[in-house]
Amino acid sequence: MSILWVVLGLVLLVIGGEFLVRSSVALSFKLKLSKLVIGMTVVSFATSAPELLVSLQAALEGSSDISLGNVIGSNIANIGLVLGITAIISPLIVDRDFYRLNWPMMMILSMLLYAFLKQDMLLSVWEGVFFMVALTVFLVIMIRDSRKKLKVNLEEVDDALQETSNFKIFIWLLIGAAALYFGSEWLVKGAKELALAVGVSEYAISVTVIAIGTSVPELAASVIAALKKEKAISLGNLIGSNIFNIASVLGLTAIIKPIAVNPETPEILSTNIFWMIGFAAILIPMVFAPKRFEIGRLKGLLLFVSYLVFVYLSVA
Repeated sequence: MSILWVVLGLVLLVIGGEFLVRSSVALSFKLKLSKLVIGMTVVSFATSAPELLVSLQAALEGSSDISLGNVIGSNIANIGLVLGITAIISPLIVDRDFYRLNWPMMMILSMLLYAFLKQDMLLSVWEGVFFMVALTVFLVIMIRDSRKKLKVNLEEVDDALQETSNFKIFIWLLIGAAALYFGSEWLVKGAKELALAVGVSEYAISVTVIAIGTSVPELAASVIAALKKEKAISLGNLIGSNIFNIASVLGLTAIIKPIAVNPETPEILSTNIFWMIGFAAILIPMVFAPKRFEIGRLKGLLLFVSYLVFVYLSVA
């Protein structure tokens, strides 16, 4: 039954996320926001909603392990699993903005998360506020930068949504909100039961099963783009997702309910967060050597195998 709850929860989160993205974009058009702003803020926030609801639900139920494991695991999966498999299918060309803006921001937030948690074993309200302010500054810089260059990828902003009626937007929002609410509840419930059934910690389940589950939509989109030989899925998109996971998902969750590190799962700070930082750090030498500005099949295979090692060590 626990596996059924996890599967149903993940399915509802995917459905809820899709409806929330569509309704948010349609509503943004009604509010006369530019496609650039919609693509870089509204879509990014909406696609982080499943992770946010899972982390918030877990924190409110006192399962901070799941809140942290969800984000740390998702960030590792985005690079090891999603980027690894995508690069194996079709080599990725890396934009210079990656190491000029996106990568430094991801590394700074990852290191700050470790520092905040290590200091007092707690992600406090004010640390959550700091993350949200940092994210806002980052987005302002990104939007200004993109306006100057006029070359931001806006394919995920569907023009057809401009014609959506107010009634349809309202219904989409209702469906999205309900699916996300019940999806997060069932997923957290299933994860707890599954952890008990197989004799591992809630954290081990969250950093593997839940993290992979919440990364499935990204993986599917990336693989389809790679198979079609489209360059729509860029390294920047995945790095952006990691930035949002730390800054908005953990930031907002901590503002609503501070996240405490469970002393029974010391691997959060002794091992797994270093895997997250390590996966982020390894991207720089990969981008520059041996072939500059490309992550090819061999590099993708290395990332994927490293991810399998991480999963094995997490549940072993």
